[in-house]
Amino acid sequence: MHASFVKSAKATIPLHAVAAKDLKAWLAKLPYLKASGFTAKDGEIRLIPGRDGLSAAVLGLGKSTDALALAAFSETLPDGVYRLGDVPDFCGGAHAALAWLYGQYQFTRYKKPAKRAVKMVLPADVDGEDISRMAAGIFLARDLINTPPNDMGPQELADAAAALAKSHGAKFRVITGEALLKNNYPLIHAVGMGSARAPRLVELTWGDAKAPKVTLVGKGVCFDTGGYDLKPPAGMATMKKDMGGAAVALAVAGMAMGAKLKLRLRVLIPAVENSVSGTAYRPSDVFKSRKGLTVEIGNTDAEGRLVLADALSDADDESPDLLIDFATLTGAARVATGMELPPFFTDDEALAADLMRHATASGDPVWRLPLWRGYEATLSSPVADLTNNPNYGYAGAITAALFLNRFVEKAKSWLHLDIPGWTDRPKPGRRLGGEANAARALYALLKERYGR
Repeated sequence: MHASFVKSAKATIPLHAVAAKDLKAWLAKLPYLKASGFTAKDGEIRLIPGRDGLSAAVLGLGKSTDALALAAFSETLPDGVYRLGDVPDFCGGAHAALAWLYGQYQFTRYKKPAKRAVKMVLPADVDGEDISRMAAGIFLARDLINTPPNDMGPQELADAAAALAKSHGAKFRVITGEALLKNNYPLIHAVGMGSARAPRLVELTWGDAKAPKVTLVGKGVCFDTGGYDLKPPAGMATMKKDMGGAAVALAVAGMAMGAKLKLRLRVLIPAVENSVSGTAYRPSDVFKSRKGLTVEIGNTDAEGRLVLADALSDADDESPDLLIDFATLTGAARVATGMELPPFFTDDEALAADLMRHATASGDPVWRLPLWRGYEATLSSPVADLTNNPNYGYAGAITAALFLNRFVEKAKSWLHLDIPGWTDRPKPGRRLGGEANAARALYALLKERYGR
């Protein structure tokens, strides 16, 4: 259990949260709030004095229904031991405990951490081990995404996966450089061959081989210049996050292994850097994929779907019960649903319903977009089986999903998440930078299906 949780304490300070609609009752209950000008505005905090220090802390929620709003407490409160007081149901219990940990996240690789000594009595009926497990996974993903590309290349991403595998007794292997061609991963090799940092395919396997097979595939483009179709400076500014899919896959894997779910887990990460050089792949090149389909390169900045294609083909070959891929894939997804509501695609109606239910319950939102077959023709190429640059100016997230779907045939169920991997509008517990979108929702789904 996380060190900032305690099971009990003699002297604790209650934490209250007040919605705007309940303000009048709270002003009558705690006159100090009225005297201090408290209006229950979202994020407003009041510390209520007592004879021996603080007697309570009160957070305004406004009209918010943010499940993690209480992270504002652990971000800002002075050192002490706190306990959950009166809060609305939507941010209480397990949400409150997780928010407490979220508020303490710091990326400390290059800066000394701020020293804090805040602790919380674990709310009743909350599984502190599970909350801590989720926070550890989220923080791992954030740390990986926040690490700049000079310290997070394909090798370092593979090292992070190897460390996770070792900590859970999982099997690990990596295929690097020219060995990708010998082992039939031509698209991963093609995208990564322009960088001095060799591309690789990372594989982690864990669990009983006879258990249901769940495979996670994460896009691991450690930095994306766009290749010869070079991104403008603004588009390149946050491209250290282009391995966010890999980071989220590792986060979910760590949660699943830590919970000892009854599944055979496999994680595949194509780890590359998309660079510009004399050996980089070019627009109009044609490559044969692992699956045998030929792909014309219409745009070198549509590299994520290429590396995922080979990894998905590999995953699909063993007919997993559930195949999930995570990718910071398209700007079109961001235009469609923004940075806070990543879209997902699947033809499995039960899976879609389950994911939406868990996303809502966990406060880890996603939104379903259609895998609209009417756009299949946009993937056609005059010289190859398909192009990575659809000849259609709209529905880019859908056409990218359709491209990936060409490489999935045998999996019993497939889910594609087009995530941002990034927080652009900071909120309590979610600072500017890397984010593990949908990781908690997917973990909740896996627990329900494969839990002990």
